[in-house]
Parts: sequence; C-alpha cells; structure tokens
Amino acid sequence: MNIPFTTGQFLAIFQSYNQAIWPMQVTAYILGMAAIYLAVRKSRNSDKIICGILAIMWIWTGAAYHISFFSSINKAAYAFGALFIMQGLLFTIYGVIKSGISFKVAPSGIAAAGCILTVYSMVVYPVIGQLLGHGYPQSPVFGVTPCPVTIFTFGLLLWAEKMPRRILLIPLFWSLIGSFAAFSLGIREDIGLLAAGMAGTLLILIKNRQFLIRKHA
Repeated sequence: MNIPFTTGQFLAIFQSYNQAIWPMQVTAYILGMAAIYLAVRKSRNSDKIICGILAIMWIWTGAAYHISFFSSINKAAYAFGALFIMQGLLFTIYGVIKSGISFKVAPSGIAAAGCILTVYSMVVYPVIGQLLGHGYPQSPVFGVTPCPVTIFTFGLLLWAEKMPRRILLIPLFWSLIGSFAAFSLGIREDIGLLAAGMAGTLLILIKNRQFLIRKHA
C-alpha cells in the first residue's frame, strides 16, 4: 500500500489539528475518565452514558479530524470519516437508544486486558510518542484522534457484559488500517492499535459467547 503523504506532513496535520481544537483534548480526557468511572461504579444510566461518550469520540474524530483536517493530505479520509461517524451512530442506536450494550467490570483476565488498553490509550500512548520525538502537538491525542479512540473503545468493550458483535467491525477495520502507520510512518505507538484490534476482538467474542451460554443455561 502506497501512502500519499510523508511522515512530516502527517505530523504537521496533527499539530494544526491539535492547535485548532484546543481545549477539546482536556474535555476528551474528562469524558474518558468519566466512562471508566461509570463502568466501575454502575448506576441506572451508566451504560447509556458510556455509549454516549464513545459515540461523541467517534463522531468528533470522523468529522473534525478525518474530514476537516486529514482529508487535506489523503482523500481516503472522507471515507474514513464516514466510517467513524457511522460507528458513533451505532453506539448511539445500540447503546443509548436500544440499551443493547451493558458494562460490568468483574475480576478476570479479560477485564485486566481492558484495563491495560484504557491505560495504554490515555497514558502510555502519548508517552511513547514523546519518547520517539513526536510529542504534543505533533501527535495523536486521546479521545480526539483515530488510533487512541479505537484502542480505548476496545478497552471498554472488554468490560462489556453484552453487546452486538457488529459493533466490533469498524474498530477492527481501523485497527488494521491505522496500524499500517506504525510500520510505514514510524508511529510506533500504533503497534498497540494492532494488538488491541486482534487480541481485543478475540477476547470480546469469547466473553460474548460465555455470556450467551450463561444466559441460556
């Protein structure tokens, strides 16, 4: 696959984007921490709020990052943006409107994997970027750029007690497309994206199957 832009152009887009949307990055971290808190401390509407937060992140990233900024160096960003917006709508429909997604954090290896991915997306990811010489603002930021949003989503979905499997399709697709940057552009922190997509999808499907077996037992 040939990339129609250089690493310098790619990082310059992040710089322009991060400077233009400030302080949305702070808001994204607040929303991310709220989603984690609500997953751990269940309340009446916590599942809907978590899905609403994920919907906001996906729709924002699709419209603000992909379509408004990334499209200036890669026309495929219009299609990527549409997919991200679609994913946000899926969280809205299945999680907020239909209440088809619920979260329950119980001690288990799968829950621990979810914790690892959420921490990676919020803390480890930007630290790796800084160490590799493309720290903020020339770096993807949690909650408002594609790869951290996708890793965070897999982390939360590993805590999901029930969910439709179609929710996984777009995040899995992006984990394959987005991680290509890790090898082609030197964005090594995106290697975690590929791991999140592969391992996350497998573990979520296993957990979903276990839930269905218990439900019909």
